[in-house]
Amino acid sequence: MKASVFPLIVVVVSLAIPAWAAERHMMQPRVSADKLAAARALTSPLPRSPEVVEQGKALYNGKGACSNCHGKDGGGNGPAAAKLDPAPRNFQHHGFWRHRTEGEIFWVIKNGSVGTGMVGFGGQLTDEEIWSIIPYMRSFAGAHGPGMMGHGKDMGPMMGPGGGMDGMGSCEGEGCP
Repeated sequence: MKASVFPLIVVVVSLAIPAWAAERHMMQPRVSADKLAAARALTSPLPRSPEVVEQGKALYNGKGACSNCHGKDGGGNGPAAAKLDPAPRNFQHHGFWRHRTEGEIFWVIKNGSVGTGMVGFGGQLTDEEIWSIIPYMRSFAGAHGPGMMGHGKDMGPMMGPGGGMDGMGSCEGEGCP
């Protein structure tokens, strides 16, 4: 009986390591260390509304070309994703939203992320257009909630009421995340 438990333990451990590595990857900020504090302090000037979410959706799937890498559903599974290392961020994953502020997301969309396939779109999109994409991206997380207070050095502040996303979950009406 004991001999049959060992292969099971090996399988469980080998499956747990990739899951742990993916979560660790998810928590790593994409903003350079010297810009991180300034990026975290940025907040959206746009109102939380269904119109902003719809504008973001149109940009995400069109001019912004986000869906090419991140996928139509935000799962990091777009047509170009297989060629990228590291893989594009998965906006459906609760860890993505839990560990960063909207300012960090804005900064990466505008400036890109060194060491990844994420190029900066500051030359293609206005600041307002970038800000409008973020609430639409947030809608991919579904019922995972607005995030939690981060206390570790690699975690952003809370992204809900009173935090970085400043109550993104309070948008009401059709088209709101």
